[in-house]
This record gives sequence, C-alpha cells and structure tokens, in this order.
Amino acid sequence: MKRSWWKEGVVYQLYPISFKDSNGDGIGDLRGIIEKLDYLKELGVSIIWLNPIYKSPNDDNGYDISGYRDIMDEFGTMEDFDVLLEEVHRREMKLVMDLVVNHTSDEHPWFIQSKKSGTNPYTDYYIWKKGKDGKPPNNWGSVFSGSAWQYEEERDEYYLHLFSKKQPDLNWENERVREEIYDMMTYWFEKGIDGFRMDVINFISKTGEFPDGQRRQDGLYGDFNPLVLNGPKVHEYLQEMHRKVLSKYDVMTVGECPGVSPELAKKYVGEDRNELSMIFQFEHMDIDHDGCKWCFKPWKLTKLKETLSKWQEELESDGWNSLYLNNHDQPRLVSRFGDDKEYRLESAKMLATMLHTMKGTPYIYQGEEIGMTNVRFDSIRDYKDIETLNAYEEMVKGGIMEEEVFMDGVYRNGRDNARTPVHWDDSENAGFTTGIPWIKVNPNYKEVNVKQALANKDSIFYYYKRLIELRKEHEVIVYGRFKEYYKESEQVYCYGRELDGKRLLVVLNFKKEEVDFEIPLELRETHKEILISNYRDVKMGDSFTLRPFEAIVFMM
Repeated sequence: MKRSWWKEGVVYQLYPISFKDSNGDGIGDLRGIIEKLDYLKELGVSIIWLNPIYKSPNDDNGYDISGYRDIMDEFGTMEDFDVLLEEVHRREMKLVMDLVVNHTSDEHPWFIQSKKSGTNPYTDYYIWKKGKDGKPPNNWGSVFSGSAWQYEEERDEYYLHLFSKKQPDLNWENERVREEIYDMMTYWFEKGIDGFRMDVINFISKTGEFPDGQRRQDGLYGDFNPLVLNGPKVHEYLQEMHRKVLSKYDVMTVGECPGVSPELAKKYVGEDRNELSMIFQFEHMDIDHDGCKWCFKPWKLTKLKETLSKWQEELESDGWNSLYLNNHDQPRLVSRFGDDKEYRLESAKMLATMLHTMKGTPYIYQGEEIGMTNVRFDSIRDYKDIETLNAYEEMVKGGIMEEEVFMDGVYRNGRDNARTPVHWDDSENAGFTTGIPWIKVNPNYKEVNVKQALANKDSIFYYYKRLIELRKEHEVIVYGRFKEYYKESEQVYCYGRELDGKRLLVVLNFKKEEVDFEIPLELRETHKEILISNYRDVKMGDSFTLRPFEAIVFMM
C-alpha cells in the first residue's frame, strides 16, 4: 500500500462559527482560530479541516455559498485567511477546506442570472423543470423538510434543491459549470491549501429522468436517495476533476458519501481509480435509528462492530478509511456511544482509543478532545439548525409526532449538539466570546473546559495527545492489518493489528458493567506490554476483569 502524509496524519475538524470569537460579536472567526493554533499544535494534530468560511447568507451555516472566492463577512477578510494559512504552515500543519459544489446559495450571481430567463448563459447552471398539473416535477422531499422543488415565478419553472430552498442544486451535466468549479478549486490550491473535504459529493450526478421516488416512512414525500446517490456520471466527473485539478497538487481529498457500501467505496478511493483519497461513510451513524432521524432505536455493540470491522477488512488492501464518531452533523460521541455522566472521562478515552488504533485517518471534532457532551436546551426556540427547526414544523406542528418524542430525538441526534461553542475556560460564555454567543453555551462548561483539561495530566486532552504520538511512533497503528476477536460479544470490542512482525491487541469495554476477559488463545504465549490504557494499575495476565469502559492496548 502506498504511504502518504494524509494516511499518517490526524485531522482536527474546526467549525469556525463556534470555535473562538476574537472581536466580541458572538461569532467565531478566523482571527480566533489563529489565536488557538498553538493549542492545536500542542494536541499534536497535523491537519486542520475548516468547515465553510466562504461568503454566505448563512441559511445553512455556510453551506449555502454566494461567493466561492470571498470570505464570509462575520469570519473576517481574505487577508485574515492568508495569515491563517501562513501560520498553519509555519507550525508544520496542513489546511483542508470544505468544497460545497452540489449546490450554491440562491444569492450566488450564477443563480440570480439563471432564474431570470431560459435564454441567458447561466440558464442551465441549475436544474430547472416544468411542473406537472400545477405541482412540482416529481414527489422528491428535501433533506430539510418539504418538497425538493421550489417554484420560481420569473421563469415559470421549478428548480431542484435537495437541501434548503436557498440551496439550489448545480447542473453538473453542464460542462461550463464543471469548468467554473475546477477553476475555483485551482484558485484555492494556488493559494496553498492542502486539500478539500467534499460536501455530499456523491449527489452531483442525478438520474436523467427525474422519476417519482418511493414514499418515505413519513408518507409525505418520495425518497430521492436511490435516484441521486452514486449517480450515473459521478465517477466520470470525479476522474475529470482529478485529471484537471487534483493530479497537479499533493493534496488530500475526502468525500462525504452517504449510502455507500465498501464495494462502492472502492470505486471512489481505489488506489488506481484517480478519484478521492478517502470518503466519509455513514453506516455506523445509522445504527440508532431506522429512516427517521428523530426516532431512537437502541443500538447493539455487535452491529457497531460488524459495521466498523467490515470497513476495516474490505478496504484492507485497496482504499483508505476515514475514522470518526462525530462531526458538525452528528451528536457528541461520548453522549451517543459512551456515558456522558458518571463515566464521561473513561468512556471518552475508550472511544478515542478505538478511533486512533484502527486503520485509517482519525478525525477529531472540536471539543471532542476535552469530552464535550450533547446539550438539552429548554425550548425549541433555543435551537438554530435549519434541519431541526424545519422538522419541528413538519413533524410536530403537522401532527405527525408528539413534541415530547420529537424533542427527545433532538436531544439525542440534533446537529446543534455539536455546534455549541467550544469551552475554553470556566468564565462567562466559556471564554468563547465577550459578547452574546450566536447559540447558547452548554451549561456544563464550568466542569468541562480546555483550561481545566490542560491543568490535569490525566485529562481526556492528554490522552488524545498520547494516542496521536503513538501513531507517529508505531507504523503498525497506521498500516497494520486488522483482525477481530470475540465477534459475538455485546460488551467487548477486541481486535489486533499486525505489520512486519509487530502486533497490537486492542481491548475495549463498551459498557458500564465489569466483564471478565481472556486474551485470545493464539496470543497467550506472546510477551505483552501495555502501550496505553485509560485506567491506572492495569493487571497483566491471560485473563482479567475489565472495568467500566476500560480500554487497553497491548504491544507484542
């Protein structure tokens, strides 16, 4: 397998609006990021991924872009960005940006021109269709509730928006659109950035006929996913992108690809495919709900293990995994997969152990390294996320779901769980801003914050730091083959890694109950030393008792 810097690195995902505010307006900004670069250097990460910082009216927190070559006013200026990029590189870190090219904002100049008529040069930059009997062209439902089509009186046509109505989908069939995108990507690479995370990149090729989709679980709209995800020309477009842009630079790319199996993933990330470095897959993000994001389904460890191990094994020799358990679209990992109360420290460290000892590139989402948790706001009025607010109107106000049930789903799975400001200290507003934060701070910031974590050598922060160091010290953690043990256990996840005679054994207790454990038979006669553990005084031997959420990594 080819070796590269992005396989050996660790990514820190930074959500700028909630990271650090430098000017007291309650909104995180580029100068705030610059202030905290030494903190990230201390943690040991080598790659920073910025969520969108481009010019945007902020209907979907920057994922509705009105200017691809401009900086959002609230975040600062292009001069601020240039300083940020220079300072990141001076610290020998890489900077990866978000690429959002399935759609733009409806305030982008291209769309403003496109909606004027069916004859100007921008008319086919977006997907326009005539209605049927006074209704939208088909029954597709938007990700953010409602129809995926919006009527535009000026053109007497509907435009497609798989997300917000302020996020019209670009028409990738149009060669001029693709050339505009490639030129924009080249602009940023020439500035010196080190890669792109590509938002819903497997949505860009739509099926040509636009038929109705099968009715969704809620019965309101048709499901566009089978008709859009991994569309007929997506690989053709990505290979063209690679040929015209990506191949000219030493960069990292990661594609957000819902609905992708390992077999499909190999088409995106296979080493001879010339498409992407890696993808974000979502199988393990769907284990606690079936179709309805707001409807909780208790998850089983065997299902989580089956999914994670499958991806480890099937991309073993061709392709590369991204390793994550939370991000800006997902709830906090310690609240979802661990115990964010009694065993917050232990379970956060255990989950980190898993992510950083698998084969792939680990992603740390801001605040994860100090064990930030989900939040329970008092009222729906305290939430800011368009997905949550639109779903509340459709599901609760529409009489489909009881408010109590829906809000429980928000507490568990809502995107704002990850978007509350980073807790820098125990002062007012957690040290995030001297003003009024754009969204409320999680009330537990006095107990969970960076200042406290840096002062305690047993903190989650220093555990993450050590895990990152171990990846640099031991190639087996990065490139070693994966083998799972005790697949049927509903309490323990146990797997090995092996490379050039070096072996690791990773043992993880996913429950708050103790459990008796035995070293796998084939490994009992080998010499073992403890590489890292989230408890002190670990007992050596072929059999022992794992404490609540205990994690142990043995080197053999």
